[in-house]
Amino acid sequence: MIVVDTNILAYLLIEGDRTEVCRKVLWKDPEWCAPFLWRSEFRNVLTTHMHHAGMSFDGATARMGESEKLLVGREYSISSKVVLELTSANSVAAYDAEFVCLANKLERKLITTDKPLLKTFPDVAVTPEEFAATTLYCEQDVDPNT
Repeated sequence: MIVVDTNILAYLLIEGDRTEVCRKVLWKDPEWCAPFLWRSEFRNVLTTHMHHAGMSFDGATARMGESEKLLVGREYSISSKVVLELTSANSVAAYDAEFVCLANKLERKLITTDKPLLKTFPDVAVTPEEFAATTLYCEQDVDPNT
């Protein structure tokens, strides 16, 4: 199981430059998890794509449904105290801190492209490219091209 931030979900489900590497991440570890915050952030990403990138309402709702299926049973509440402790000791936004706190709580890696998180939390945060290149393949039969 790995923690993914909202951008990783977006890269996977909205075709672009990083879609392929995020498919490889999913292939290597299909058990993605995230704090409940991901839902609001992903809705915002989809809204932006509807308003500025020509995504249809049906396309947005389909992607939201896919993301909810991907994370079903692996969404977590994060303690406000823990988030505030992390943000008081590090110059990161509370939104971003939720993902780091979850990774710390579960003792898992956080897959992200957020440069400040990668720099501030190198023991927890890794890029999808790093994860895809260094992690052992999952034993489950998951097609990286789906």
